[in-house]
Amino acid sequence: MYEVIVEQPFSAAHYLKGYPGKCSQIHGHNYKVQITVEGDKLDHLGLLVEFEVIKQAVKKWIDLFDHGFLNELPPFDKINPSAENLAKFFYDEVEGAIRQSGSNASTRVSCVRVFETEKCSAAYRP
Repeated sequence: MYEVIVEQPFSAAHYLKGYPGKCSQIHGHNYKVQITVEGDKLDHLGLLVEFEVIKQAVKKWIDLFDHGFLNELPPFDKINPSAENLAKFFYDEVEGAIRQSGSNASTRVSCVRVFETEKCSAAYRP
């Protein structure tokens, strides 16, 4: 099995609606999104997936979210911008980009991890 990992940072503010503690107040994080893609076959160039496919799928959202207020940006204007929901959101975006890129059918996003701090993260796996 082959594995490719791409990490992208961004900074943003948010709050958690309905949370019974300090996180119900507006605060910020220096996030890091870590995308792990896996598959058992390489293409004719010896690549699982081009790093650029993953980076571009994440970039448009990182650019929108960076130094923004997540609670005002779709889909987080409707759902809580928790690290868990961010991980699932980035999973959906990157998985769709991989499908559109024409990568091998066995190539898939195996995990998206969103770090709120260096020591605290949440992950989504299909």
